Amino acid sequence: MKIGTPLSPSATRVMLLGSGELGKEVIIALQRLGVEVIAVDRYPNAPGHQVAHRAHVINMADGAALRALVEQERPHLIVPEIEALNTETLAEIEAAGLATVIPTVRAVQLTMNREGIRRLAAEELALPTSPYAFVENQEQLQAAIDGGIGYPCFIKPVMSSSGKGQSRITGPQEVAAAWDYAASGGRVNKGKAIVEGQIDFDYEITLLTIRAKNAAGGIETHFCEPIGHLQVKGDYVESWQPQPMSAKALECSREIARVVTDSLGGLGLFGVELFVKDDEVWFSEVSPRPHDTGMVTMASQRLSEFELHARAILGLPVDVSLRAPGASAVIYGGMDAAGIAFEGVEEALAVPQADIRLFGKPESFTRRRMGVALATGRDVDEARSRAKSAAGKVRPVRG
Repeated sequence: MKIGTPLSPSATRVMLLGSGELGKEVIIALQRLGVEVIAVDRYPNAPGHQVAHRAHVINMADGAALRALVEQERPHLIVPEIEALNTETLAEIEAAGLATVIPTVRAVQLTMNREGIRRLAAEELALPTSPYAFVENQEQLQAAIDGGIGYPCFIKPVMSSSGKGQSRITGPQEVAAAWDYAASGGRVNKGKAIVEGQIDFDYEITLLTIRAKNAAGGIETHFCEPIGHLQVKGDYVESWQPQPMSAKALECSREIARVVTDSLGGLGLFGVELFVKDDEVWFSEVSPRPHDTGMVTMASQRLSEFELHARAILGLPVDVSLRAPGASAVIYGGMDAAGIAFEGVEEALAVPQADIRLFGKPESFTRRRMGVALATGRDVDEARSRAKSAAGKVRPVRG
């Protein structure tokens, strides 16, 4: 692997499709390694736009616009960071030799759509999952619930992220509203949703799984310590690392993650989501990129998930060692306004072993994630307490 000089003919160029808070950290990690980075998003002044060498605003679902930008910028690697992409165009770009898509075009196509990844995991790889069905209207949704899914259950768009469009329902009186929310809350309206039966699990984890090159040029799989997390309305509000679990459950989790990421192929970091009860593990979802719950690794690991992703996609060595027990807690916008400000930052940073990241999003919404507090401690409980304390001291105000 040879890395050139940014903004010169020798530059190693990477284009991020999606430049939110996760993409921003990937950009910073890449730039520290001397990579020239182009940030693309659907709205101006996205967090990643603010730190990249160049920034563009396009509709990434528009195949013609996407191809024109790739031909203009000529990146060596394309790193998708969101689901709302024209994957057919990405396949054409790679087939034409214009760029390499990370981790693979197939992985991006399958994981951006819950139907693709669920059918791969459950039907092709025979991994344990919750009971599920795909439905195209409210009548099919009701029939699937009545036919065996039962209550309580979860309804999700086939394409969405961060809990958008997702509902948990407990009875037939909630079906209509759940269908309407799923139909309107997806990244791209595909007219289809997944309904999943509820599993009786003790906790859920994100197992960050990295496919990276070894000294012999082959690909090795590495696992970070498991990350526990708390979700509210489908969106994470806290995460911590390591999540305590039995040796058998951890072994099973790693095997499931290995099987699914081997099938997806390529290089980079994957966020594999799993349900755990005692020693039993079920596959939930996988994203072929850094995961929001993995922001805790900015405090807990020697290399954050973003640094691991950057290294892996460049073919460089990785190190998944834990530095200290850590935790993260979300800082919400608390209001609908543009250009908000934050008070209490000095109080948050006075919490022992705490840090914060304010993402710089140009517009706030009441439940929009605008920042995150991070902390370490002697154990996970102390780290969680410190992270929540620091997050609670940051107060969004009108600018």
